[in-house]
Amino acid sequence: MKIKRRRKCRYCGRLYRPNARVKQQRYCSRPECQRASHQASQRRWLNRPANRNHFRDSIHVDRVRKWRKKHPFYWRRRHQNSKSALQDVISTQTVVNKRDNSRLNPIALQDVIFTQPAVVVGLIASLTGSALQDEIVNTAQKMQAVGQAILGMGS
Repeated sequence: MKIKRRRKCRYCGRLYRPNARVKQQRYCSRPECQRASHQASQRRWLNRPANRNHFRDSIHVDRVRKWRKKHPFYWRRRHQNSKSALQDVISTQTVVNKRDNSRLNPIALQDVIFTQPAVVVGLIASLTGSALQDEIVNTAQKMQAVGQAILGMGS
């Protein structure tokens, strides 16, 4: 990844390395510079001819007044509620340890496969009629046990 050259912040004048994911970054990441960036962005948006009278007609003014009457001091409540999470409080549950009686295979297919050539795996899949890993492992283990018994190597 190419490292971008340092730029001068438009607000504070300090040099900074721009974020590669931000196309036209002109401000550094300091909070006061970000605030200035936001204000400049709002000014640019409001200065466009199409946006100058945005939400300024009487319909929107009446709508906002009615909403403010219904929600007095809405801006104060946010700070009081910010301490709690957005989710409901979950009651604690007791943990019951249950024994897992399922038989786990001690040898993973990958361990068996790497010791067998692809031809043997293909042969096992053809003989069993299944390409499922668990069935190939079980069949390979049975074949290995039979082969060790025939060769007198034990189990």
